[in-house]
Amino acid sequence: MDRLYCTYFSAIRQLEGIELGQDIDAIQSARGRASKDDSLPLVSFQNVSLGYDGSEPVLQHVDLTIYPGDLIGLAGPNGSGKTTLFRTILGLLPILSGVLARNCPLSNFGYVPQSAALDAQFPLSTAEVVEMGAYGRVRPYEFFPAAEKRQIGEILEQVGLRHLAAKPFFSLSGGQKQRILIARALMVKPKIMILDEPLSGVDEDSRKSISELLIQLTRQDGLAIFFSSHDIPMVRRVADRLLRVDKGKIWWEKKEMELDP
Repeated sequence: MDRLYCTYFSAIRQLEGIELGQDIDAIQSARGRASKDDSLPLVSFQNVSLGYDGSEPVLQHVDLTIYPGDLIGLAGPNGSGKTTLFRTILGLLPILSGVLARNCPLSNFGYVPQSAALDAQFPLSTAEVVEMGAYGRVRPYEFFPAAEKRQIGEILEQVGLRHLAAKPFFSLSGGQKQRILIARALMVKPKIMILDEPLSGVDEDSRKSISELLIQLTRQDGLAIFFSSHDIPMVRRVADRLLRVDKGKIWWEKKEMELDP
């Protein structure tokens, strides 16, 4: 349906059974912990360079940790490296240098693409789009379990759109589509969710409802959320922490209280 999403699940299946936390021991030692638990970051970058083989790095000196319950915004202009960072977190791009550690398998990552990246000719109902989130657990041509079907209804209820389950996905408004894509990612049963421009191309009421949903997922469910936008003022209002990218550089924006003398 959307190529990055399909590639993402292809990567998960290729990596099943492989230990993805190979660098966790170093992090545990630094934090004085002896076991993997929720006190450790789900994702950790240490002095990482990102990009594509055979070309100059897109981003350098990336230091980033994402813990359960984090709500982190990534802001920067188009072409600044936001998607490259997301692709790296999702295991679609290898790092060029530095240390990247994941404390959970890629099957615990939920991904929400921009709705504009989807194929409008693909005839799916809203419920069928959400169902796609279970494809990492349910094999192709396997009978879809009743428990998974119940989960679809519960998640649609969670995002406030259960009444639209039978509607064609591409008949929905921009804000409704975005909430359904969030529901699809929730169907993965993630510990961390990566969202590419979730508040773009939607009206103000939808921006508010989606923002409230993201905050609820972190505060009530302990889900880690990392989302991007080029709208810096909006990200400041929603995110607990703001990571800025521009012209090959990446840095944490200080909060207002930290800027006061």
